[in-house]
Amino acid sequence: MRAAALFLIGLAYTEAFSGLSTSKGHISSSLNGANSNNEEDVNNRRSFLVQSAASASSILLLTNSANPANAGIDPSALKALPVEGDTTGATTRMRQIESVNGPRPEDSKDIAFEKLPSGASYREYREGKGEATVGNGSKVAVEMTIRCVSFATANEPGGVKYFSTKADTEFNELAWTIGDGELPPELEESMAGMRKGGVRRIELPSTVVFAARKNNQLPLPTTKDGKRVFERLFKTDATLLLEVLVTRIK
Repeated sequence: MRAAALFLIGLAYTEAFSGLSTSKGHISSSLNGANSNNEEDVNNRRSFLVQSAASASSILLLTNSANPANAGIDPSALKALPVEGDTTGATTRMRQIESVNGPRPEDSKDIAFEKLPSGASYREYREGKGEATVGNGSKVAVEMTIRCVSFATANEPGGVKYFSTKADTEFNELAWTIGDGELPPELEESMAGMRKGGVRRIELPSTVVFAARKNNQLPLPTTKDGKRVFERLFKTDATLLLEVLVTRIK
């Protein structure tokens, strides 16, 4: 279409100038007594050709401004494709979890902490969906980050992170049975009533954290930086801030 438009423009301008020369010849002839109708015909012809050139130019502009084709590919569908070389499926599964459980606008709502009898407190950012809720005996899986409140920085105002399921576990989750003693009971109390997809920020006071360390109930870091932060934690106020996203309940 672009080539055809360029051809029409060239042809139109060639004919227009040719018509102009013919017009001059007719004007000269009219001075010698030629019929005035000839000059009117030439003018009409020249006007028509100029309009044709303008139309061809419009076609050319539309051609240049056309949106590029995406070859029928939906970019969002690419997230569901398996990762080459991911023989265990771990990388693919982590990517699928992130696409489903990623940040949402409601996660930024400012909601007050609710304090519990144990001394722990929590803020609910997202209620989650489904009939199943976290309770005693529930088998749950969560994505989790743990921050040391005493080590807050400008970049991490909630506290420096010492543990995250993304960095410290194989499948980006912790899985356990509520009430089996694997994790602090104060954490489990703060999770009570959560549904799949629910998000809570849970604060465990220093006394609870020291007791959990003594009972080997704290998730341990595997990275060098995480281990260094964890070792420093118990030399000061050990209050922890946990961000918990429930991914499975059974």
